[in-house]
Amino acid sequence: MSSPVRTAVLLAAALFTASAAAAPAGDASVKKRLDERGMKYEIYEDGDFKLTFSYKTEDRSQLVFVSGKTESVGVFAVREVFAPALKLADFPLSGAKTKELLESSGEYKLGSWEIRDEVLYYVIKLPDSVDAEELESALEIAAEAADDMELELSGKDDL
Repeated sequence: MSSPVRTAVLLAAALFTASAAAAPAGDASVKKRLDERGMKYEIYEDGDFKLTFSYKTEDRSQLVFVSGKTESVGVFAVREVFAPALKLADFPLSGAKTKELLESSGEYKLGSWEIRDEVLYYVIKLPDSVDAEELESALEIAAEAADDMELELSGKDDL
């Protein structure tokens, strides 16, 4: 093999290896649970899992995420399921609406509203020991709550 061809082959192999190593792996236990339920997902660079729920009758969709890592709280390993409902830069919340969201969070049995990086999210914090069916249910709950709020507050389907 000539030197320029050999160099090109070695460079291509190095780039392929580097890109394969850089591809996010995601948490194997989350992958297993999502795969068990036949759910389609993408894995972000930070290891978070992104899913899209489609509501065909309403012609809407909703993004929802599963955190790629857990956090420890006492003896619990906690994993978050979170769904964006509103970009606050596009649709700022009034004080009255913010108070209403906080009050409604007290009524939910699973999950609450949180603001992170100027985005309103519906967030469910679960023990990481939930099984595949329970994780799927939490994803559905978060997606529905966020999509309903997005429609109420913006009338759009951006998230």
